[in-house]
Amino acid sequence: MTQRNAIILAAGKGTRMKSKLYKVLHQVCGKTMVEHVLGQLEEAKIDNIVTVVGYGAETVEQTLGNRTKYALQKQQLGTGHAVMQTELLLGDQEGETLIVSGDTPLFTAATFNKMFEYHEQRHAAVTILTSVAPDPTGYGRIVRNDVGIVERIVEQKDATHEEQEIHEINTGVYCFDNQKLFQALKLINNDNAQGEYYLTDVIGILKNHGEIVTAYRMADFDESMGVNDRVALARANKIMRKRINTRLMKDGVTMVDPETTYIDADVKVGRDTVIEGNVVIKGNTTIGSDCFIGAHSVIKDSVLHDDVKVYASTLEEAEMHTGSDVGPNSHLRPQAEIGKGVHIGNFCEIKKAYIGENTKIGHLSYVGDATLGKNINIGCGVVFVNYDGSKKHHTNVGDHAFIGSNSNIVAPVNIAEDSFVAAGSTITNSTERFDMAIARARQVNKPDYAKKLPW
Repeated sequence: MTQRNAIILAAGKGTRMKSKLYKVLHQVCGKTMVEHVLGQLEEAKIDNIVTVVGYGAETVEQTLGNRTKYALQKQQLGTGHAVMQTELLLGDQEGETLIVSGDTPLFTAATFNKMFEYHEQRHAAVTILTSVAPDPTGYGRIVRNDVGIVERIVEQKDATHEEQEIHEINTGVYCFDNQKLFQALKLINNDNAQGEYYLTDVIGILKNHGEIVTAYRMADFDESMGVNDRVALARANKIMRKRINTRLMKDGVTMVDPETTYIDADVKVGRDTVIEGNVVIKGNTTIGSDCFIGAHSVIKDSVLHDDVKVYASTLEEAEMHTGSDVGPNSHLRPQAEIGKGVHIGNFCEIKKAYIGENTKIGHLSYVGDATLGKNINIGCGVVFVNYDGSKKHHTNVGDHAFIGSNSNIVAPVNIAEDSFVAAGSTITNSTERFDMAIARARQVNKPDYAKKLPW
């Protein structure tokens, strides 16, 4: 099989984004644009991938790691100049080289592979990836002759009236014979108004040398969308979100309102899970089968096993085991692990705590830095007091314990299995099995005292 190489152009600053963040590092559905491009190239089984970096080079390299090689473009002197910087890494390679911009997050591996196949079948020196644009304004037009052979690419400003009526546009993605690419790069110059070296000049050089220049027209114009400003970024997010939701629904996930369901690219969801509208699921989240995610829930970097129910709640770096439920209006913070069959009710907060099987925390309670056993009942308004002003401390509660409403459990303390904490108690000492702990003042009733009050 012919060796396949790829170059990602990711050196630009992206001034139109008006951002401190470099353009290719802006996110689309939870991943940077350049990660989307790299991921699809990896899926297409490219042998060598080189990313051309410039502005924000260190940050881009930190983001992509060792998944790609790097070439540095110190000065931004055009797309042709960017490709020249890869010569030390690719100049002596055989095969074909695909060139794609790092700000085009919607391209797919399937499109890249079809382009390679088309290029190989026609023994071309270069293949241009094209598409039909509903509104081609601003794009370079693909001019073909009577038999469909590509004659040239005409930019908008240089196009005649007839050429401006052409709807087939240049997407800015090219597949080159690698050796012919680097030979032609030595012949281009920067004799233009911008003083830059243009990659499109290579196509003209190859054409003039009698080489075969072809164009592969892809079906989905949306894939070709480049992101140059925040308006385009929002549109790219919308297109990607629709793609993600469609894939999940085809795989057996029910979405009540896909238009208001926001799911990141790396999220995994099992079959027969139901997701209501206005739900946000982000990061590296995995949701099992037969789950229910209620409206207005936000889930980030969490793991939900099968048959889990989330009602209008927020989860961050949390785990919920089979048959557990949470909400409405509760918050599972990092390192909250909710065991099988556990019920976390409304307005509860769990942080850095393990909640054992079938334990119930019904409402208005805070559990932080704690390990709870099985079949425990936590009453309304219970607070695990874990912070002394300087350090966090841990609490253990044994199986079958009962914590009465409005109790304060002051860490560090151990509540033994089968023990009972009376409602309204502030517990500072550990208990033994079958103890009942009461820590509150004895009630005193004063006869007729209410008559003295100014009611």
